[in-house]
Amino acid sequence: MQTILENPNLNAPKTIEIMRRVLAKNDDKAAQNRALFDDMGILALNLMSSPGSGKTTLLEATARSARFKFAVIEGDLETNRDAERLQRAGIAARQIVTGTACHLEADMVQKAIAALGIDGIDALIVENVGNLVCPADYALGTHLNIVLLSTPEGDDKVLKYPVMFRAADLVIITKAELASLFDFSLDRARDEARQLKPEIKTIALSAKTGEGMSEWLDFVDNAIKRVKK
Repeated sequence: MQTILENPNLNAPKTIEIMRRVLAKNDDKAAQNRALFDDMGILALNLMSSPGSGKTTLLEATARSARFKFAVIEGDLETNRDAERLQRAGIAARQIVTGTACHLEADMVQKAIAALGIDGIDALIVENVGNLVCPADYALGTHLNIVLLSTPEGDDKVLKYPVMFRAADLVIITKAELASLFDFSLDRARDEARQLKPEIKTIALSAKTGEGMSEWLDFVDNAIKRVKK
């Protein structure tokens, strides 16, 4: 069996230069976003994962805690379903429909901020497009990257998608109550995350049973306090 390590078209000098320009422009917008968050004393989080990992469910559970006030920017290829779902839960939310784009970009977030309005909140959470590849390459100006990995996806995904997990400041293993059903090893997922990034923090969490929720809420609370100093 032959293993193909690279795509020669993607590694062509012209393609690489175009990507550098795209990312440089995105980084400029991300820096503007970060400056705004810092000036307003608002914590900004970038939530990334595969589709169906439980990002929206986690946000609903977070809102029920009433520990802090937050708003959400939602990214999906189509529909406003997640934003509408969050709004029904009492969360201020703005949907970004990307069409064919598999990730959010900093200028999309900038426009959504202007439309949403973020005065008077403690945190802005960006729920990125469901994808374990592209979102890691595009800075949004957020303070921290949070990656969710659900137990039904399998405990082998960390090393399969290293770019995403290296970018993470926190890995949340969701649907923890199903770990034994799917033979998901929490230890393996944690160990492999630390192989990629020794200082990374992990939380095993179940929005259904409440396991790990206090640890997650404490994490956000402490991050809010750091930003507000």
